[in-house]
Amino acid sequence: MPVELERRDAVALVRLARPEVLNALSVEMLDEFQGVLDAIEHDGALRAVVVTGAGDRAFCAGADIGHMREAGALEARAFAQRGHDLTARIESFPRPVIAAVNGYALGGGCELALACDLRLAGERARFGLPEVNLGILPGWGGTQRLARVTTPGFAKEMILTGRMADAPEAHARGLVNHVHPPERLLDEALALAEVIAQKPAWAVTAAKEMVGLALDGDLRGHLARELDAFALAFTTEDQREGMAAFVEKRTPRFTGR
Repeated sequence: MPVELERRDAVALVRLARPEVLNALSVEMLDEFQGVLDAIEHDGALRAVVVTGAGDRAFCAGADIGHMREAGALEARAFAQRGHDLTARIESFPRPVIAAVNGYALGGGCELALACDLRLAGERARFGLPEVNLGILPGWGGTQRLARVTTPGFAKEMILTGRMADAPEAHARGLVNHVHPPERLLDEALALAEVIAQKPAWAVTAAKEMVGLALDGDLRGHLARELDAFALAFTTEDQREGMAAFVEKRTPRFTGR
């Protein structure tokens, strides 16, 4: 299977597994990824997700150029729509998604990482949106998400020149949260996911959604939604358990209810 799912206690590990082509995403892989997300979403025991690439050379080198080379405009749009559907689903997925970028994250691979909630990079990771070198532009949300995660100026520089950014620069620009030695990257990502997985599930999902609204522009409306979500948290068993544990000076036992 080119998209593998492994369960690590409460964490789902998703691995792009076509190392012979640097984990480039084919149409079949995009569809398989959606199926993997279906399985995770229906498994209540899985509370967080880590996405990585097989091998040590690439997280994902992008979309399958061989598939796109002879495409017409309508075929290209249909392929891009598949990419949009996947990245939008990751961005709005009810569990937090962490990208463990263990090499090249280029084109659609970079856009996939940008859709994740958190990004950890190995010291040899390289990020880029080099589509301009192919006579096209990013088509899976990269023009919007890179500008939002970093700055419009940095996004324009990366996209208009097609250059790559190494892990230290990506970290300095806010593109990644942390940089780790390659041999520790996956363990660090899984450890971070496990910390999140131990938190109350409803509060984590609601908080992810609220933060996701921050750059949409409607501050007053989004603050009202945050107020509603905050109030609804007080209808959960986990809220009562969390506050009781705090008062009683013990570790909370969250159940996801």
